[in-house]
Amino acid sequence: MGFFKGRETYSIDNKGRVNVPAKMRKSIAAEANDSFVVTRGFDKCIVAYPQNEWRTYEERFSRLNQFNERERYFLRMFLGWSEEVSLDGQQRVSLPRKHLDFAGIEGKVTIVGMIDHIEFWDPNEFEKYLNAQDESFNDVAAEVMKLKPE
Repeated sequence: MGFFKGRETYSIDNKGRVNVPAKMRKSIAAEANDSFVVTRGFDKCIVAYPQNEWRTYEERFSRLNQFNERERYFLRMFLGWSEEVSLDGQQRVSLPRKHLDFAGIEGKVTIVGMIDHIEFWDPNEFEKYLNAQDESFNDVAAEVMKLKPE
């Protein structure tokens, strides 16, 4: 598994093509074959899972109960927006128009590494997201990272 981290802001062309930062490309496992599955994020962003990581999620999705309304709804929303994209010869991905419209991305995009996937944000939306957090980062970090007994 690669470990995506860092944040960069890049230009995105009118065809939705954006370079994946070199430091993030280094984290793409060979098994991914330079392919990603992109879908709507849980916030106003686009998420891109390398193909090998996506397969792990597919296994989990296949265990969900399609006779359960909530699980069916989740699958429709998450998978219905999913599309495969690949790095081109210039190390760019083409983000589908419907995803760009959902995230409000035009001209510039902030790319955030998130362990097993990459997020694509409109830079202003990302700043709004950060500024809208009620707790300080220190308080969140102290709570999230506290050690739990094994």
